[in-house]
Amino acid sequence: MMKKICLPLAIIIALMLCFTSSGFCKRDKITDLSQLEGKEFAVPTGTIADQLVLSRFPDAEFKYFNSVLDACMAVKGNKADAVAYDEPILKNIAAKNSGMRVLSEMITVDHYGFAVRPQDQDLKKAVDDLLADLKASGHYEVMLQRWLPDKGAPEPMPVIETGSNGVFKFGTSSVTEPFSFVDGSREIVGLDIEIASLLAKKLDKKLKLVNMDFGAMIPALMAGKVDMIGACITISEERAKKVLFSEPYYTGGIAALVRE
Repeated sequence: MMKKICLPLAIIIALMLCFTSSGFCKRDKITDLSQLEGKEFAVPTGTIADQLVLSRFPDAEFKYFNSVLDACMAVKGNKADAVAYDEPILKNIAAKNSGMRVLSEMITVDHYGFAVRPQDQDLKKAVDDLLADLKASGHYEVMLQRWLPDKGAPEPMPVIETGSNGVFKFGTSSVTEPFSFVDGSREIVGLDIEIASLLAKKLDKKLKLVNMDFGAMIPALMAGKVDMIGACITISEERAKKVLFSEPYYTGGIAALVRE
């Protein structure tokens, strides 16, 4: 009699373990950032997102993925409670994929800016003046709607005729959609690219995009290989010891993406 009872029980336990290990364990519905205390976060490998999460949620647990999109799909598939990453990039993914949303309160708040060499004060002033003009005219809000729509993919990059009096070399990393990414026609586009194009036009120079790994941008700038860099770059005290940042043009930070 005991054997007849224990065998089905063993099968049930095995099935429960299988479902749990496959990501089908029961998870709370997350509607507020405070609910993420002690929860499991999906983060891309090689980033400091996990450290920033721990500064807010010291009891958090982590799963690591090759890309932020993989991390988001894991959350959608119920394999983690939330993704922690840069807010605009998470908003871009949520807009293009149903069933996910970005919580309004952020884990950390950061400001993004463009960077030039410390001696290039005139170039910093030029980009600061351009950003101020774009915001004052309302054109910056139009740009944000183009690159960060509430639903769907970003709109096509507008055609911007740049100048011809020399070359303006803009260093970027085209893996930070919607700031800098490769579109369907294999062109590098994004919010940062549009601003760089408008700056080149203002300077009456031809824009030359120099695409590279994110970590190579500051060394390339310091070596004089490019004139300015931008790709969702967080303004930090450590980076400001090496480069001269523009005024912030976007306030974001590390946000949490959850199932809708």
